[in-house]
Amino acid sequence: MLPAERKRTIVEQVSEAGGRSVSELADTLDYSKATIRRDLRDLEDEGRIERSHGGAVPVTTVGHERPYGQREVQRLDAKRAIGERAAEELAPGQVVFFDAGTTTMEVAKRAPTDGSILAATNSLQLASELGDEETEVKVTGGTLRDRTRALVGPSAESFMDRMNFDVLFLGTNAVDAETGLATPNEDEARMKQLMVETSATVVLVADSSKAGERSFVRFADLEDVDLFVTDDGLDRHYRDAFESAGMRVVEVSAE
Repeated sequence: MLPAERKRTIVEQVSEAGGRSVSELADTLDYSKATIRRDLRDLEDEGRIERSHGGAVPVTTVGHERPYGQREVQRLDAKRAIGERAAEELAPGQVVFFDAGTTTMEVAKRAPTDGSILAATNSLQLASELGDEETEVKVTGGTLRDRTRALVGPSAESFMDRMNFDVLFLGTNAVDAETGLATPNEDEARMKQLMVETSATVVLVADSSKAGERSFVRFADLEDVDLFVTDDGLDRHYRDAFESAGMRVVEVSAE
């Protein structure tokens, strides 16, 4: 196993289990404890985990953003299932905006490639994925945030002010029955707000771990979302609250 692959596996195991000891990681991955400790030091420096006494825990503080590389490997099976179901909402002739994010990337991977939709995004990664074949792709421009790889700022906002979209595939850090949808960064919150305002249909794509979470900046109300595609780990309490707000909720199995 290459070092980069080993580190991705460590992040995934720590995130899924809520924490792992050095001994557990060494036994699971069949590497020495010294190697695992070095990996944990590197991963903490990159902001992908937090070291604890004898091991590591996920980065979980409410106001903290996990780096793209860390989010990319978390709950990947659920994100793939969400992406597959969400892509069913696409129809020929639509103008579609894809928000930056790891779950929206899974939708983009399943979008038609025959040029039947016009796509736009504030993510260079998603633009590259969407534009591989015949699909025309518009990119917002703006300033690249390294932590989330999203384009933000006045140039990106100016793009949004001039456009209208049939469908938006939207990501979020948190969705709560009382506080709505929120994210830690003000610039990204402003972009997400503009996405919602300029889209006829808003499809929220997020795994069930985001439900009940709260973050720093609110950018939309539950009533702004038409469809929420998530995995089947969603608590019934949250589903009832979301549906009461007029949101259609679709749960998919990650198996």
